[in-house]
Amino acid sequence: MSGQGSGGNVLAALCSLFIPGLGQLLQGRLIAAILFFVITVVGYAMWWLIIPAIIGGIAHLFAILDAARFKS
Repeated sequence: MSGQGSGGNVLAALCSLFIPGLGQLLQGRLIAAILFFVITVVGYAMWWLIIPAIIGGIAHLFAILDAARFKS
């Protein structure tokens, strides 16, 4: 049984810490993985504009929390 705090979710959260969306991909959620990756990378790529960089950081944090709290 995989629930919140299970080993699989902890591994997914750690993967999302390094590459946003990788944790969702490990959990088999392709659309969520692509969305988190694209939003975070685009936000970080526009670091010279303050607001997109903040949105990228929030999306990255949300990707980590989403991977950790996922219930199948």
